[in-house]
Amino acid sequence: MSFFRRPDYRSDTTNFINDLKQQKPELDKQQQAGRALLWDKDVNYEVWEDLRAGRVEQQPYVYQTNHS
Repeated sequence: MSFFRRPDYRSDTTNFINDLKQQKPELDKQQQAGRALLWDKDVNYEVWEDLRAGRVEQQPYVYQTNHS
């Protein structure tokens, strides 16, 4: 054992999450399903390039008009 080794420390937050996962074992699958619903999407790069090509540059001062 090393002289500088500190005792194992677990924060209150870590203890809370571990206790929550023990109480609700289905929590990980629910989180993964929620992530798949909102974030894990297949990207159609052809459509993405078309959207970028049709983009109009914004003026430096958006409230200024070109009318005299």
